[in-house]
Amino acid sequence: MKTYNKTNFHKHTFCIFKEVKIESFINLKPNFISKSGSSYYFTEQGVYRHSNHWGRAANCKWRLVSNGISKDRTKIGYASWSDFYPDNDQEKLYFIEVDYSDQSAQFNHCKSDKYTSGKVLRTAAETTKLIKQIRVLLEENAWAKYLKHESIEVLRKEIIDQLIATNRNLQEIKKEYL
Repeated sequence: MKTYNKTNFHKHTFCIFKEVKIESFINLKPNFISKSGSSYYFTEQGVYRHSNHWGRAANCKWRLVSNGISKDRTKIGYASWSDFYPDNDQEKLYFIEVDYSDQSAQFNHCKSDKYTSGKVLRTAAETTKLIKQIRVLLEENAWAKYLKHESIEVLRKEIIDQLIATNRNLQEIKKEYL
């Protein structure tokens, strides 16, 4: 497995940063400031990123797990070098996780600790498309109007679980409930 560091972490990678308090790096000077204004602070163990934009960053997919430390749009995230994984648009590298308690869907990398065999892997484009569909299923009710069900919450979970655990598309799955 490729080892990431300050010279290559920004080249086609996936990473989940964790929000930290400003005190965590207050004495550090930025090692690099990007054209978009993000500041990077390198340590032996990883990197701090001070930025107002997360998600796609140049040719990378970097997500911030916010813990509500800062109410500002600009957040500070930290990631260890071991938290970076290779990314490209051709390989099936991503799986989807759904949290029904907060009605959210996220993707994660197959090299992460969260991956277990049996989870369906998809390309970045397939994953993005499916997450959009899942978010509609989670947030709206109109899609269930003509489907047979006793509880929309049960139906919602059944359909979403099938979407993330199989390669069947939404139309195929919904046909079962007509």
